[in-house]
Amino acid sequence: MPLHKGKGRTISAALAGTLEYIEDPGKTADGELISSYECGAFTADVEFSMSKNIYRNLTGREQGKNDVIAYHARQSFRPGEVDAETANRIGHELAMRFTKGKYAFVVCTHIDKSHIHNHVIWNSTRLDCKGKFRNFIGSSFVLRRVSDRICVEHGLSIVKNPKPSRGHYGTWLGENRKPSNREKLRHSIDAVLEKKPADFDSFLDEMRALEYEVKRGKYLAFRAPGEDGFTRCRESSLSVDYTEDAIRERIAGRRGAPSGSPAPARTPGADKKIGLLIDIQSKIQQGKGVGYQKWATVHNLKEAARTLVYLQENGIGNYPLLEEKTSAAKERFSGVSERMKELDDALRANAELQKQIVTYSKTRAVYAEYRKAGYSKKFRAAHEANILLHQAAKAKFDELGYGKDKKLPRVADLRADYAVQLTEKKKLYNEYKAARAEMRELLTIKANADRILGLPDISAVPERERRRGRDALEL
Repeated sequence: MPLHKGKGRTISAALAGTLEYIEDPGKTADGELISSYECGAFTADVEFSMSKNIYRNLTGREQGKNDVIAYHARQSFRPGEVDAETANRIGHELAMRFTKGKYAFVVCTHIDKSHIHNHVIWNSTRLDCKGKFRNFIGSSFVLRRVSDRICVEHGLSIVKNPKPSRGHYGTWLGENRKPSNREKLRHSIDAVLEKKPADFDSFLDEMRALEYEVKRGKYLAFRAPGEDGFTRCRESSLSVDYTEDAIRERIAGRRGAPSGSPAPARTPGADKKIGLLIDIQSKIQQGKGVGYQKWATVHNLKEAARTLVYLQENGIGNYPLLEEKTSAAKERFSGVSERMKELDDALRANAELQKQIVTYSKTRAVYAEYRKAGYSKKFRAAHEANILLHQAAKAKFDELGYGKDKKLPRVADLRADYAVQLTEKKKLYNEYKAARAEMRELLTIKANADRILGLPDISAVPERERRRGRDALEL
């Protein structure tokens, strides 16, 4: 379900209502059944809004009232079939697989109904703030297929032949469901390993005897007769017990048979980042209840403590040093981002020049005949497409300054340069992610420090008061 900004509302306000509902403490065990990715669960409205400001600055694209700001999905489970914590992990896995880790999201598990169900909201703006998630034809079907696949992998029921409905969750298949292709493959691997093959090659021969097609590469993969694609033997596909290394260990007797439990999923809150402090009074004025106030007070105490621990562990003993480190992190991220942009521009220019050179070369003979024909209208009509492509390529070369005094580069040299630039970009991307994470963390720490000192908007505070705040932050 797409969420729109609407007319006369800020992005944060547009998201606040939906987030308030799905994060209801009474439905989520006082917030224990909430997890998130690349955002604070209870400050997602602010962080989503910030990402869209960055998107607008980077792309120059203005978001109108009908623009989608986020997407909301619901995932329900058969009553009594799954516990709340597992349901939240499954919801987190669904969001991660469907968005491929490119979008921030929040997962809230509700336990107020007989059926446990998840609410998932993901930002429509990518983490790099350079693009957006766009709904495509059949996206809801793909999301359901991903959800069904994950549920089957965890041994849960799925809905058979679901029909669009707002009134109910359909008819559950229960114990009569057919095994999935991945389950069949796991059973086949187990059956072959029970025969105790002499070595790994013998194991592969036995799998081929079962009519599985084998593919070797970065991951071992199998395809059964009638299947469209291969299934890779990796943790995210079959579980940790069916990777190539695990299979080799089982053949060598260094590993026992799998217990049948699904691969461990990410625990909600694992590797939790420091979150922003919440303006409780502002939320109360917006209509938040006593339950929320109680939860938010505990949340703020925890995040304030984690903020102070971070400052101590990182040797930040005063406010000026915090400002200095935050400023340095922003500059570092800005520098890496600028270099990434330069590489992107260079790669695009390189690819475009390669394309034009190849086009020019392929259409040169036709254009030479056109010239010999005295630029005949009849000849042009018969070969207009090639003539236009040739002229466009020549115009591009003139634009780039390639003429008698400057020869065109060889395509082979351009491809070599492209490979070097692409390699640098791939290496730089890890630095980019680290710099972005450090900048976000320090910005959060500084925002929390400002709120602890009573300076929610530091830019609007007189310098004299700011000096007092800096002195108060001595640890």
